[in-house]
Amino acid sequence: MASGKAGTRDIKMVLCAERYDACHSGGYEESVGEEAERHKEMVQNGLGAELCWGPGAPAMSSSIRIESVVKEKNRMGECPVWEERENALIYVDINSQKVCRWSAVSHEVQCVSVDARVSSVALRQHGGYVITLGTRFAFLDWDSQKVTTILELEQDKPNNRFNDGKVDPKGRYFAGTMAEETAPGVRARRQGALYTLFPDLSVIKQLDQVDISNGLDWSLDHRTFFHIDSLAYAVHAFSYDVHTGRIACPRLVYHLEEEEHMPDGMCIDVEGKLWVACIDGGRVIRVDPETGKRIQTVRLPASRITSCCFGGKDYAEMYVTSAYDGLDEATLAKEPQAGDIFKVMGFEILL
Repeated sequence: MASGKAGTRDIKMVLCAERYDACHSGGYEESVGEEAERHKEMVQNGLGAELCWGPGAPAMSSSIRIESVVKEKNRMGECPVWEERENALIYVDINSQKVCRWSAVSHEVQCVSVDARVSSVALRQHGGYVITLGTRFAFLDWDSQKVTTILELEQDKPNNRFNDGKVDPKGRYFAGTMAEETAPGVRARRQGALYTLFPDLSVIKQLDQVDISNGLDWSLDHRTFFHIDSLAYAVHAFSYDVHTGRIACPRLVYHLEEEEHMPDGMCIDVEGKLWVACIDGGRVIRVDPETGKRIQTVRLPASRITSCCFGGKDYAEMYVTSAYDGLDEATLAKEPQAGDIFKVMGFEILL
């Protein structure tokens, strides 16, 4: 793995939010194709960012099917993103310090090792990736495995690291930080923050005093930003200015029930409903952000469910990451698929 330092003069960051979280687009359907093209035109006019738009999967089904597609175990699989140009799922294994790519054609997994815990990955318009590792934003060139640092933050907090991240509808990279545990179940509170990296490589801080900045996404009309602080056990919504990238006016959307455990990663479907991965809850839940009600639960054969995204043909499949770190030997024996990545199918039949 090579490394370097990025400068604004020689490296221009242009992110492609491939359905900006692999939940909003894919193969165009006639009913939404014109709207998708309007969205695409709009974002192409701003900050040099091009987004790839189209419909995500309808969300509720009476014939849900679950298949383990990545059996190479992840210590802490996270941040799945469907990469349409490669027909592949890109994701990270935080604790193994790897960025990985699973081919839907060959079913092979390729990984690039990096020098710190890597917590999120986003697509660049002309190939390659932007990642968060340690407390750095960085570029990753897949072919050369070269990592080029863009900016390092929170150098005064040596126990912090980045966590989840995602690209917004204008190609800005939102990513948040958290404090690591100093002992099992022990961590400093409110040490994290939420940042936005702009295509010109400037960075702003959006939120402060966050515990574990986690799942995030945007409403289909680009007026609302959704965010999870895991230790709040809740999903919050913020007003979102698509032109400036600023967020404001938080409000509670959904507070998790005891059996759902802690919220982790999140994505949104074509109907504007949120899917929240429940770590230690063994499930993803579907939440209506307008009513604040849970409307569906999909249980999976692993307890440490970490994140989710839509992908595959027409983005009709949900990919769900999991982890095996944190499980004792007895639990691992009961959960042979812990650490796998699952494909959830059967969303085409609406209830």
